[in-house]
Amino acid sequence: MDESHVTRRGILLGSLALIMSGCTTEDGPPFGYYALGRNPDRDTRYRRQTVSYSGDEPPGTIVVDTASRYLYFVEAGGQATRYGVAVGQEGLSFKGQATVGRKEEWPSWTPTADMIARKPRLGQYAEGVPGGPGNPLGAAALYLYQDGKDTLFRLHGTNAPWSIGQAVSNGCVRLTNPNIVDLYGRTHVGTRVLVI
Repeated sequence: MDESHVTRRGILLGSLALIMSGCTTEDGPPFGYYALGRNPDRDTRYRRQTVSYSGDEPPGTIVVDTASRYLYFVEAGGQATRYGVAVGQEGLSFKGQATVGRKEEWPSWTPTADMIARKPRLGQYAEGVPGGPGNPLGAAALYLYQDGKDTLFRLHGTNAPWSIGQAVSNGCVRLTNPNIVDLYGRTHVGTRVLVI
């Protein structure tokens, strides 16, 4: 066969490799990030936006409403920035108060023993997954602590942006990568988090 011969299969595989290669641009997530699913930020229900907020929490507090699938970053003047989120499956969600005990960009991920027991296929990741676009925690993570101890629950990005608006995770709260990057920049260690 002639070495310069181009086939449809070669073009298709080459195109798929380019889409999934993780090439990045300076103003957004990796190129091809939304190739396998819809961009939830284009869905007005889950788009990051400033909304009126009437709760009693002081500015700087994060409130996660698991039933409505929204996270609110409370601001002054009766306002909040609202983000669409994915939450834990029934019975797996964290509820209550916590503080951000740690922050990390492009965090690594290791499934807990409980996660592997529920979903044995996760055993293949028992040694951990390094940070990067293919990591389930996405671009950043805020680690929730109670009484100085890690709860093992996180507010984090995702490599599955089509899951936003659903109850699908092992208990953590997922945001799109652009949204967790925005929230990460507004949040400091010690920020109060209320999950209802």
